Amino acid sequence: MEAPAVITAGGRVSGLLVDGIFSYLGIPYAAPPTGESAFAAPKPAVAWAGVRPATEYGPTAPQVGYPAPIAALLDNAIALGDDYLNLNVWTPDPGAGGLPVMVWIHGGAFTRGSNRLEIYAGDTFARDGVVCVGINYRLGTAGFASIEGAPDNRGLLDQIAALAWVRDNIAAFGGDPDNVTVFGESAGAMSVASLLASPLAAGLFRRAIMQSGNGSAAADPADARKVTARMAQILEIDATAEGFGRLSVDEMLRAQTQVALELMLDPDPEVWGPTIVHLGMGMMSQFPVVDGEVLTAIPQEAIAAGSGAHIPLLAGWNADEFRFFMVATGGAQAVTEEAAAAILGRRPGGLDYLRSRLDAGASAGDVVSEALTARAFSSPTIAIAESRPAGATHLYEFGYRSPQADIRAGHAVEIPFVFDHLGTAHALIGPEPDQRIADEMHHAWARFATNGDLGWSAHRDAGDVRRFV
Repeated sequence: MEAPAVITAGGRVSGLLVDGIFSYLGIPYAAPPTGESAFAAPKPAVAWAGVRPATEYGPTAPQVGYPAPIAALLDNAIALGDDYLNLNVWTPDPGAGGLPVMVWIHGGAFTRGSNRLEIYAGDTFARDGVVCVGINYRLGTAGFASIEGAPDNRGLLDQIAALAWVRDNIAAFGGDPDNVTVFGESAGAMSVASLLASPLAAGLFRRAIMQSGNGSAAADPADARKVTARMAQILEIDATAEGFGRLSVDEMLRAQTQVALELMLDPDPEVWGPTIVHLGMGMMSQFPVVDGEVLTAIPQEAIAAGSGAHIPLLAGWNADEFRFFMVATGGAQAVTEEAAAAILGRRPGGLDYLRSRLDAGASAGDVVSEALTARAFSSPTIAIAESRPAGATHLYEFGYRSPQADIRAGHAVEIPFVFDHLGTAHALIGPEPDQRIADEMHHAWARFATNGDLGWSAHRDAGDVRRFV
């Protein structure tokens, strides 16, 4: 059935009513980032006359698909179109008023993903009394390359613009603009850390959730410019907004993909800059940067200095994060004991840990996956919690073991449990996922968004990490 029209700042939109849930899809929150606006800060959406149908997902940001081993596990949807700075709204009742609001920021290494995946549908949160919003933002070069003549952190500026749209419009969908929880996974969680740290996002949300992220994902601008310079060299253009603005989408994505491959094959800090190499870990090349405006410091440092201290935070990691990247791709099987020793020998007690795990029957690849999970996810998440005021942060660890490709509790496996969309993700979580865990996680997230009540203690020591197994 068609849902009643809702009045937004841009004009009226009509949606769908399915099984008691109202959905309004593909609503523009900013103008298309094309032409002279391609590398500019987001501008307000152009108003429309009459009633705009909001019954289908909108376009996605330009991107390339996942490589085959990852694509077999994790869905993606690419539907190119200019008007991709759009969002989706699911609500139990546009006329209710005062409902809690959740705003989802998807992951994808700042280069992939969109708000149109089935596992991200917010109908399940609306079913449980929460207005859920899923947003798109500029990715890759368009969103995060540091380019002369363009503002940095355009992807983050898009996210901030989307949150401002929620503040100004969500009451028309039944939501409370003063009770907004922003949540995200992977690059989305890193974005949440950036929003906690950014002075430009102050006042736009009341609570925050970080799933499988960290607070270190912000590069030095000089290092980021080295990535930009290499892309410009490949494309034979000036490394300026004007030069990049003349490119086609295909040209930009081709250079972006080539640079990512070069960085993975030869992560030389002299070539790429130490922050890019350290943050990317051979897998990522595009990041937010410390530009002095959107980000005045690395998010972890800003948070430790008190930024967002008043905002309750739920943060966590998956027990086997790096198995998703290493085991599924065959990388773990190629790790020798010598290579594992070289990696773990860089940290105190690393070699003793390696030997004890090998003696217990783990492979060298298993141990490296464990070490990288701690380095990139669990340890920095705990560090964020310990840098914030007592009682301000709740921690969790997700431990359900997916049987798919032996990834276990790998990266992204928790997402369909959080959204209670197990039936849409069998390729990732297996044919018989545990509904009990989905019930526990999904309802905890909804309760947190409603009133901050999670049912377990805020972080003070290792014993207060809530484990979902």
